Amino acid sequence: MSLWSRVANVFRGDRLSREIDEELQSHVEEALAQGRELAEARRAFGSVLHHREESRDVRLIGWLDSLRADAIFGWRQLKKNKVTSAAAVLSLGLAIGACMAAFRLIDAVLLRPLPVAHAGRLYEISRAVRFNSTPMTFDAWAYPCFQQMRTAVKDQAELFAVSNAELADLTYKSDEEMEKVHLQYVSGWMFTTFEIRPALGRVFTEADDLKPGAHPYAVLSYDYWSHRFAQDPNVAGRTFRLGDRLYQIIGVAQPLFTGTQPGVTVDVFVPIAMHYAVTQDDYSWHRTLAVLKPDAIPEPLRAKLQAVVLAFERERLKVTTSGMPKEMIDAVFNQRVLLESAPSGASDLRSETLRPLAVLAGLVALVLFITCANVANLMTAQAAARAREMALRVSIGGGRLRLIQLVMVQGAWLAFLAAALGAGFAWWSAPLVVGMINPPDNPARLLLPADWRILGFGVALALGVTLLFGLAPALRASAVDPVSALKGGQDPHSRRRLMDALIAVQVAFCFLVLFVTGLLVATFQRLSHQPAGFSAARLLALDTSAKRPQPQEYWDQTAEHLRQTPGVEAVAMADQPLLGDVGWNNFISIDGAPPSGVLVNMLSVSPGWLDAMRIPLLGGRDFLPSDVFPGSALVNQSFARIFLHGENPVGRSFEIVFSGKTRLRFQAVGSVGDAHYRNLREPISPTVYVPIHSFDSTGAPGRRPFLTLLVRTAHENPLALAQLLRREVTLARPEFRVSRVRTQLAINESHLVHERLLAVLAFFFATVALALAGVGLYGVLHYSVLGRRREISIRTVVGAPAPGVVRLVTARIFTMVALGAAAGFGLGLASARFIQSLFYQVKATDLAILAFPSLALFAVALLAALPAVVRAVRIDPVAMLRAE
Repeated sequence: MSLWSRVANVFRGDRLSREIDEELQSHVEEALAQGRELAEARRAFGSVLHHREESRDVRLIGWLDSLRADAIFGWRQLKKNKVTSAAAVLSLGLAIGACMAAFRLIDAVLLRPLPVAHAGRLYEISRAVRFNSTPMTFDAWAYPCFQQMRTAVKDQAELFAVSNAELADLTYKSDEEMEKVHLQYVSGWMFTTFEIRPALGRVFTEADDLKPGAHPYAVLSYDYWSHRFAQDPNVAGRTFRLGDRLYQIIGVAQPLFTGTQPGVTVDVFVPIAMHYAVTQDDYSWHRTLAVLKPDAIPEPLRAKLQAVVLAFERERLKVTTSGMPKEMIDAVFNQRVLLESAPSGASDLRSETLRPLAVLAGLVALVLFITCANVANLMTAQAAARAREMALRVSIGGGRLRLIQLVMVQGAWLAFLAAALGAGFAWWSAPLVVGMINPPDNPARLLLPADWRILGFGVALALGVTLLFGLAPALRASAVDPVSALKGGQDPHSRRRLMDALIAVQVAFCFLVLFVTGLLVATFQRLSHQPAGFSAARLLALDTSAKRPQPQEYWDQTAEHLRQTPGVEAVAMADQPLLGDVGWNNFISIDGAPPSGVLVNMLSVSPGWLDAMRIPLLGGRDFLPSDVFPGSALVNQSFARIFLHGENPVGRSFEIVFSGKTRLRFQAVGSVGDAHYRNLREPISPTVYVPIHSFDSTGAPGRRPFLTLLVRTAHENPLALAQLLRREVTLARPEFRVSRVRTQLAINESHLVHERLLAVLAFFFATVALALAGVGLYGVLHYSVLGRRREISIRTVVGAPAPGVVRLVTARIFTMVALGAAAGFGLGLASARFIQSLFYQVKATDLAILAFPSLALFAVALLAALPAVVRAVRIDPVAMLRAE
């Protein structure tokens, strides 16, 4: 009989039994036809049951049939205990769903390979430096250095350059229809290296990327072509304006490829030679990726790149080292080139979310372990209740492996039902978590498909969970002594020890979750209440641009026009808002001395900026309209403390060193309060504010294509004026367009996204873990009271007081809680060292951090013990002993 027929017979048992019975009956009828008596024929044929079993064994697969029978019996057991089964499935489903959601995020950000050829041989080239004793890693390169690296390793790898995919303003028709897209500069040969074919038109080639500014072409991503142009086949040949240049669309990339930057879906690709900085050897702005050839070895390749980079830096710094601090020179010449595998691409999102996602994965894994311990206790209690059943199965010949299979199959039902529920939870929750990560004005776009990777993880998780919570109860149940169990003399102490151990494990993991949660919540609270040094309330930042650079006079007119708008209290200008996306810094020289190794942040601001930002003027004066760059400057307190030893900076002169080549002289006309420049976590750095008015090299007034207008409103909700201010800017100067409106509060809060995400999710999982621990404690105490009713009755009859009964019921469990909490405390201190970088102004040894999990667990243990204590005290010893 074929294998498939034997498999099919497993699932058609009734029909198979009828066929076997008919076959056996035919043998008897054949003997009768030959003249034998019925009794003689049956006696000669032998045991019908024996023949039936032999025939079944031949016609089906025995182990599969037993598995089917156990699955049916397990399902009936689940239906028999509906409430208990539902509670187990819900708790497991929540834990498995959280694990699957975390895996979807980790897979999308860190693991999923790019949909390109040779993704397994894709590497990112970065460099590690040590500056002022601080190790740092950079992935930005100057394009002339990239060209030398590519030439040097051409026989071992193909290198290509890619910029960050950043929001850019472009127009397809008139300036009134400006729109934002994610635009990325890429090497022309990237598409051919990745074997990316065009869905329409053509993609770039190396010929499109040889001469700076020579080929203003663009390739659209398939995603952008679909949602912006509805897959219009006539899009090739259309043009758009980006800045002061006109680009022509030459094609659309194949589906699925949306760039090399996880978390960002690129809309428009342009040749990297179109970037204005491709000829600058002192401006690092793009990433470098490499596709290694099949026979290339990474380490020799890295060493060759190291030599090329150091030679490039020596040549570049020949004329600039005299203007650079020794610390910077040492950092440049001691840098180490890194070659790291990057099959999923490279992005800031990966580096920024690596540790938060690792913490998230750890938390959900702990919740899963707590849930498994909970369900294991439940199944242990159920196995105790089924001791007589197991004894009967052993008595009639059931082997230990078959008993283990019986219990494990029931656990598998729980696990796979929970996995199905968890899959739905993960489908809903993963995009929700991404939404929590996203800043509202520039959201991350992650691919979260439910493909074979997610399905495989879910199946593996369900199998792993079955082993985690099912194996120990199955082993205990299969080791039953039939004689003792059938007589009712089964000793419960071994079961109690197992359940107590599981309680201790639950409490330890729960303490760890609560401990880490306390650290993360405290970090978020302290960061969110960190003084920024300025007032963000009622403040709008209007990112405003023009098609071509405009004279400062026009910008001043626009600001003055906005000041006349009803509801506006103050208007100022800066090249970017504080805590914005980018910044610039330089070294300075005091009194002609060599530059120190301390970088100074810089920001161009207009007169009245201090008043609009509510930054106090501590001495001297604010900028006047006559102040220009270079010349006057405002410096903060940190500048005076670090460079002038706390002396009054007003009237002091200093020089700003640009790239070690150019020195511009400034005089401090005012001293201002400290304010955070780029990051709320970092200590406030020395900052120099320079006038927004400037002159170019010919002495003509400077022109700017972009500025941020900062508007302080009288409305509590400044966004109520957003549309009005957009219109007023264009009314003041038709050349100007507001491309983005943000509140300063939203800008500040964008620096708390990861902390808020971790705090919220950690608090959620801590609540779940605490509830599961409480349920587990309640279940064990309930089982303990039920199992010791006779003992409690006897103690009560001989005069044991109620407090003694309470101690009898709770002492062992509270001892396990104490042991588990102690173990959790040790685990917490050990784990805190690995995630120390996520904390801000909190320590693992802070009393409040330690008190939170201890008090929470103690309170939950009391609540869980209360029903069992009341039940134990209310036992009627007379009725109980009469029943015995």
